[in-house]
Amino acid sequence: MVAMAQEIPVTQARAEFADLVNQVAYGGERIVVTRHGKPIAALVPAADLERLEQADAGALIRLAGDPTSQPAQPQPVEGQRFGIAAHHRQPGGGGSGGRGPQAW
Repeated sequence: MVAMAQEIPVTQARAEFADLVNQVAYGGERIVVTRHGKPIAALVPAADLERLEQADAGALIRLAGDPTSQPAQPQPVEGQRFGIAAHHRQPGGGGSGGRGPQAW
């Protein structure tokens, strides 16, 4: 069973970055960096990243081998809460140009 990732605000992560990297590299911890309480990035051990990249490559190879196959729908993971934390806006995207509240 995989332990839950520790969440830390980006401002705190910035101040403690070297220590966080050591926790990940030597302690195998996973750390989710948040902004305004929403996940924006993660620090994971290099082995975890390698497994993720291998899984992605395997999925692409399986799809390439069967042109009629459909991409697998992700199955919800119990306790999963990570989603899109930000939306891309085009430069000069209209509006008042101010930095007021955004209607997303």
